[in-house]
Amino acid sequence: MITALAGGVGAAKFLSGLIRVVPEEELTVIVNTGDDIELYGLHISPDLDIVAYTLAGIVDEEKGWGIRGDTFHCLEMLRKYGYETWFNLGDRDLATHIHRTMLLKRGLRLSQATREICRSLGLRVNIIPMTDDRFETWIETDAGLMHFQEYLVRRGARDRVLGVKYVGAENAAPAEGVIDAILSSDLLIICPSNPIVSIGTILSVRDVREAIRRSRACKVAISPIVSGAPIKGPADKLMRGLGLEVSAFSVAHLYRDFLNVFVLDQRDEAEKERIEGLGIKVILADTIMRTLEDKVRLAKIVLRECGL
Repeated sequence: MITALAGGVGAAKFLSGLIRVVPEEELTVIVNTGDDIELYGLHISPDLDIVAYTLAGIVDEEKGWGIRGDTFHCLEMLRKYGYETWFNLGDRDLATHIHRTMLLKRGLRLSQATREICRSLGLRVNIIPMTDDRFETWIETDAGLMHFQEYLVRRGARDRVLGVKYVGAENAAPAEGVIDAILSSDLLIICPSNPIVSIGTILSVRDVREAIRRSRACKVAISPIVSGAPIKGPADKLMRGLGLEVSAFSVAHLYRDFLNVFVLDQRDEAEKERIEGLGIKVILADTIMRTLEDKVRLAKIVLRECGL
């Protein structure tokens, strides 16, 4: 069995290669929900949806999110009614959020609603939110405290980061199946996702980090930082705001208490010795995933390294 910890776009790319080389039924994906937000009365789960849409083959690959070929007529009408429409939600995408919200109002937990959505999309992968409890990532900036989506989407990550708050982390319990998946896996993969607001959120949920430490699985992380910059997203601004060096080494250092293997991009070979000094085995590879062949190749490297 394989378990992956995942954020959004970068993780979804890697996972789309992984499901080409392992049976979907053998894969569990624990997904960040710190990005979740309520808009227009609907529960939006951006990372859950990016992963599900990508693995279902319907994601808009050019944008990396949303549904391919979607229209935005609903947002256009909401704008006419005076609503702010800074968060782009396509019409078919909105159907997912409506469905999720209705399921939640019927009393289902987020993990149960996610299972229903995945079933309807024809997925056999076990996708689980990190928690069923309220959990929101907020960013402290020089312009004030704001939800991560407001910082990233509405304000284009232009504000200087002063800190990151995980609102609800003190009470958030792992969703059903999270701990069991971690402890029963042969391979645990930390996807190439933002180490602060994607993987960091998952690790902050009660008992998750300890379960990873206890797990006998081979634990592999793929660097989301290449040549001192993230492939996508504001990881550099967040890391810098927290006083962290923006480097692959810094990411490995954040995971040093449990990691066995770190997949380092070949462009960062100069960091190999430093990371190995943390007691972590380093594998050099091309981690840039432009094509399906790239994604499959990277997935095979991870599997081969752990003897799978």
